[in-house]
Amino acid sequence: MLDVIDDLKGADVRYAVVGAMAASIHGVVRASLDADAVLALSTRELADLETRLRARGLETELRYGDDDDPIGAVLALTDSFGNRVDLLVGLRGLDPAAFTRAFDVPFQGERLRVVGREDFIAMKLFAHGPQDLADAEFALIAAGESLDVPLLERLAQRYGADTVAALRTLQTKHSSR
Repeated sequence: MLDVIDDLKGADVRYAVVGAMAASIHGVVRASLDADAVLALSTRELADLETRLRARGLETELRYGDDDDPIGAVLALTDSFGNRVDLLVGLRGLDPAAFTRAFDVPFQGERLRVVGREDFIAMKLFAHGPQDLADAEFALIAAGESLDVPLLERLAQRYGADTVAALRTLQTKHSSR
């Protein structure tokens, strides 16, 4: 991930780490075989980035989503050691301001931009898989009183009715405790 981040910084690409790495910052450390980041790029710009990263010796696979896919494109990167990074663009519902709410986290002598807590929770509720829902719940619990509930509710609305319903379920579950 650090090598990829260096390339993103060099190309002045805004990004935010998501997935298991962000989950470890927002609530729970869990094992994962890859790292994920969302990028503020168009799918065309992602193709150009793929060319640059392939020239660095990374194995690349660029996949485009169809009209029903909530992700516009994914650039999967693998190095010679088998490390994997997935770069996502065009996430339906993602607030463009998420990149300004991302924050720096020190990691192995470098700094990574990690998606903000409320954006992370809304994104995980939108993904709606069992691990995603658990990640969202742990992040909500870990946030406690510092959670910006109005912001989270606005972000959930951007992702649609199912995400709003999942948020309400979590809020109900944890307001009764």
